[in-house]
Parts: sequence; C-alpha cells; structure tokens
Amino acid sequence: MNKSAQKSHALMWWAVVLILIGGFLAWWVQTDGGRIKIKDIRFVGSDGRVNSALLYIPPGVSSKNPAPGIVATHGYINSRETQDGFAIEFARRGYVVLAPDQSGHGFSDPPAFAAGFGGLDTLKYLRTLDIVDKNNIGLEGHSMGGWASLIAAAANPEGYKSIVLMGSSTGTYGAPEGTPTFPRNLLLVFSLYDEFSWLMWGPAVPKDIVKTEKIKKLFNTKADVVPGKLYGSIEEGTARKLLQPPIIHPRDHFSREAIGYAIEWMQQTLKGGKPIPPSNQVWYWKELGNLIALIGMVLLIFPLGEKLLSTNFFQELKANPPEAASLRGFGWWIGAFLLVFIPLPLYLWAIGFSAPPGLKATACLPQNVTTIIMYWALACAFISLVLFLLWHFLFNKKKGGNFTRYGVIWSSGGETGRKIFKSLLLALIIAFGAYLTLAISAWIFKTDYRIWVFAVKPMTSLHFRIFFSYIIPFIVFFLILGLILHGQLRKSSWSLWQEMTVNIILLIIGYIIFELFQYLPLFSGGSLAIPKAALWFIVMFQFFPLFIIAASVMTYFFRRTGHIYLGSFLAAILVTWIVVASQATHFAF
Repeated sequence: MNKSAQKSHALMWWAVVLILIGGFLAWWVQTDGGRIKIKDIRFVGSDGRVNSALLYIPPGVSSKNPAPGIVATHGYINSRETQDGFAIEFARRGYVVLAPDQSGHGFSDPPAFAAGFGGLDTLKYLRTLDIVDKNNIGLEGHSMGGWASLIAAAANPEGYKSIVLMGSSTGTYGAPEGTPTFPRNLLLVFSLYDEFSWLMWGPAVPKDIVKTEKIKKLFNTKADVVPGKLYGSIEEGTARKLLQPPIIHPRDHFSREAIGYAIEWMQQTLKGGKPIPPSNQVWYWKELGNLIALIGMVLLIFPLGEKLLSTNFFQELKANPPEAASLRGFGWWIGAFLLVFIPLPLYLWAIGFSAPPGLKATACLPQNVTTIIMYWALACAFISLVLFLLWHFLFNKKKGGNFTRYGVIWSSGGETGRKIFKSLLLALIIAFGAYLTLAISAWIFKTDYRIWVFAVKPMTSLHFRIFFSYIIPFIVFFLILGLILHGQLRKSSWSLWQEMTVNIILLIIGYIIFELFQYLPLFSGGSLAIPKAALWFIVMFQFFPLFIIAASVMTYFFRRTGHIYLGSFLAAILVTWIVVASQATHFAF
C-alpha cells in the first residue's frame, strides 16, 4: 500500500470513528445516559394524514405513575429535532415530551400548513397517552410552531395549563387572537433582534413590540409592556410574561438563555417534575455530537471516492488536471468578482416569486422554497454560462483555451460519453455510502447530522420521489459552477489545499457580505435592511455549510479526475438530498 493509499485508509477510519463518537454522544445526551426512552412514533391525524413525532419518556413514568406532558413544536422549514434543546431539558426534568414534525415537514404527510400547522392533532394525541398527567400539560412552540400551539390550545381550551411562544405571536396566519384570558398562562419569548417583529406584532424594530396595542391587549394593560414583569395570575390562568433575550429569531431554539426561560416557566406553571435549575443544561453536547457525526460523514466522502476510483471499473476516470487555461492577473479578479456577486441580485429576483399570490406547488415541483432556490440556481447558471462563452470565444480561444483544458471533454472525444456516465454512477455510489451512514445512525441513535439551522436528514419514499424532480436543475447549476471554478479561475500553481480554500471563499464570501448588509442595521438598533426578505436570509444561513461541502468535493475530485463531472455530480446529489429532506412539502400528494 503506497503512502497516498495509507492516508486515504486512515482518513476513512477516522471518518467512521467520528460518526460513531458523534452519534453515541448525541444519543447519550438526549437519553440522559440511557435513562430517557425516545420513541419514533406515527399517529393518524383528524384529516387522515400521518403525523411523525419523537416521544421522550423519562425514567419511572408509567400509567401508574403519570408525569406532566409538553408538546414542543418546531417552526417553518424545520423538523422535530430542531426542538431537541427544549425536549431534552424538559425530559430531564421529568416531563413527557412530544416533539412533532409539523404537517408537510420531516416525516409527516404533506401538505405544509394543513390541520392548523399540525397543531390540531398533537395536543389531542398527547392527551391519549396514559403516561401523561392530563391536568398538567404545557405547550411550547417556536415561530410557526407557536401558531400550531395556539390552534391546539383553542381547540382544547381545558386541555393544557400553560404555553410558551418562542419568537411567535397571536393572531397571525390563522392563529387565534390573544386576549387577557387566552391563551392560558403565557410566556412570550421574543428576542431583541427577531427578524419577524413586523409580521408578528407590527413594528419594524423588535424592541418596540412592547408599545403595540396588540400586545397590550394580550397583557391586559394600557401601559407599555415591561419585559420580565409578571402580569395576571398563574393560579387563575391569566399569567403573562415577556422576555427579550439579545438574539435573533433562529437562535431561539439554540440558546441556553431562551431554553432556560421556557424551563423556568414550565416549572412555575406545571405541577410535578424534577426541580433541576434552569441553568443546568446539557442539550448543547448533543448538538456537538451531531456536528462531529456530520464532519465524519463529509470526511468519509473523500477516501470512499478514492477507493472506488482505484477499482478496475472506475480507474479510467483517474487523471491529472490539464494545464490551466484560465484568467490571469486583473482579469482573474474580475472573474472572481462576477462569480461572487452575480448570485446576490438574482437571489432577490428569485425570492420575489414567494410574494403574493406566491407559487402554487405542483406534483412536479412540490416544495416552494426548493423551487425558488432552483429558479435562482438556474438563473445563476444561465448568466454565468453566457459570460463564460463570451470570454472563451472572444478572448481565450485564441490564447489556447479549449474545453479539454477546461476539464469538460476528454482528448479522445469518443470516450467522453462513457466517462460522463461513469462519473455520474460513481457520484451516486459515493452519495449512497454517505447516506447509508446517516440511515444507520438514525436507526441506532435516533439522531441525524446537524448544526443549528442546517440538517442532514434521512429521506422518506416521498422525498426520494421529490429528489428526482429537482436533481437535474441542480446538476446543471453545479456543472456550470465547476466550469467557472476549474476552467476559468483555476491556477496550476495552487496546491489542492490552496485551491480548495480559494474555492470555498469564492462560494461563501458573497453571502457573508449579503448577510452583513441585511443584519447590521438590525444589530444597530433598527430593522433589517430588507425586512420582507427575513425568511430568505435565514434560509441563506444554510448556504454556508452547503457550499463548503460542495466546493470541497468539487475541487478534490477535479484534482483526482482532471474533469468537472464527478465533483459536480456529487455536489448536486448531496445538495439536492439535503435540501429536499429538510424542506417543507406544500403539495398534497
């Protein structure tokens, strides 16, 4: 075994070890060392659709010894695991926790928004469990999950004792209006930098929600609401409290402070459970385990691909990169500038499709957010290809530039088709290997790979079907992106690590600048630069890990094959899988 093969073999083992260590750490934390039982359940809702949830059962809880129960509901385009910080900490304190996938999210049947965002059935289901004390049930929901919680509370007004709204509101998108008596015993956690203050409560500046008539009516006061002050009475069910941690909307479910507030409120309003202080939290170790496993899965891609490239069937794909025929000097900086900044105005153009009346989901394009990202990707690809071809035919062709040196065709034209097919087949096998680790981890540890708003989840059979609706447009995008990176911006003098670093920077720096443009006014005490695009800039947070993974695999496999296909196919497959599995499905199949 040569030195390169030894390194590849060692990296593969390290990747597997990271997956196992990360998965075990996540399992150990979420089960409190094996003491909390976690069940992956399905139940049929009032509309006949199947709902998915994780059920956390603390030790010692049984039909003879029922415990208080809490429904913890995630927000839009998230999933049940997003609420794991709340679920873990509630379960450690002796509460039975139901963490559902909202309708059309995760493993719950589509469409999204059906059955009161899924809220009509979650509380009802929790109350059927004989291990739950029916007189001590709480609701906790983040963002759209808060609306689901309010709908559940309105449908069963005597079926719960208290509620925590995280970055949410009453009277929005079908959620019931708040009054001095509805909902019962409310804690509102609305952060000082919440991007949706204009949508939830009216004002563009989040701290100003205390001045609105909507919140004053809810808190039964004519004066501005005072954060931290208890209004009403817990005993009478009219308690109200507002807390405003200095975080943004998607940090509500990834914050010790916000989770601590929810713990404290449930301990004050529900009877039973363990008096563990709210400051005693361990959930973030589970998130670290998820991240370690995610890193392991990504690392596994490289040695797995290397080993498969060494087999007799795929060995002919291995080749050194051709001599670069790329931009030089100041021209390189112009090309890099265009690659970085062309996507930004196109992103604003694409998200315009979400404005009223918005997209209508179809069986072919059933996920509205994914569809809009697809429109953006195709627009970027089209403009980039036109500019590349103009550069090639007007300037670079006469300097010796050709599609062999760009890594598009092989020197012998007859082998191009066969090798493209083999590149696609190999990309599918590598992606399947990565997916297999996730499926096994989900089966053994009941966890996925994630960090904050970014999640790599297993796909349902429906997700696999949806995957094929979007894969071709994303392949087009990544093939053209590969052409730009390796045909126009590559330098022969770069090492693998230099080229990978440069490509990662090129693919994420524009979005860093765009996020700063959006958020700096908010952090300066005002509102977002483009308030109505709040959701889409949160979606953009996921671009960073996606493009880091894409740039890494595209660069590595270009170096190993000398052509754009294997890396671009693999990036497209990975990104389509990750996006489809984590997005909401809006079409009612």
